[in-house]
Amino acid sequence: MIEKLDSIDIEILRILQDNARITTKELAAKVNLSTTPVFERFKRLEKEGYIKKYVAILDAEKLNQGFVVFCSVKLRQMGKDIANDFTTRIKAIPQVTECYNVSGEFDYLLKIHAPDMRYYNEFLINVLGSISSLGSVQSAFVMNEIKSSTGIAF
Repeated sequence: MIEKLDSIDIEILRILQDNARITTKELAAKVNLSTTPVFERFKRLEKEGYIKKYVAILDAEKLNQGFVVFCSVKLRQMGKDIANDFTTRIKAIPQVTECYNVSGEFDYLLKIHAPDMRYYNEFLINVLGSISSLGSVQSAFVMNEIKSSTGIAF
């Protein structure tokens, strides 16, 4: 699908990844076009789904949610209905900020934000532990964030 994009489209996407609040005028200046064609490209990129949504990236530490856990989950057994039920339940849990179906020893990898270890322990027992298809979990606690990016390199 990227073959439909020219170098200006790609530059617009790169700039927007860094600052989605940039004005059309500022964006036009950066890509050396007038505002009208930049606005039209921008709307086309949205319409075609290259731009999924706009978000504010919050400071988890300031919001007392800086305790980050990567939780590997293995289900008791795998099947379509079991997987659908698990993913539906996980999507409804706000503390789970990311969830991936992965290959290997575990079935899913969850990224969980919590205020501290005590809260995570209660969450593990009372929230994740209430999912009947859950077989086992392995938790890895983030000690220091080295790199975090919401951007895609292309």
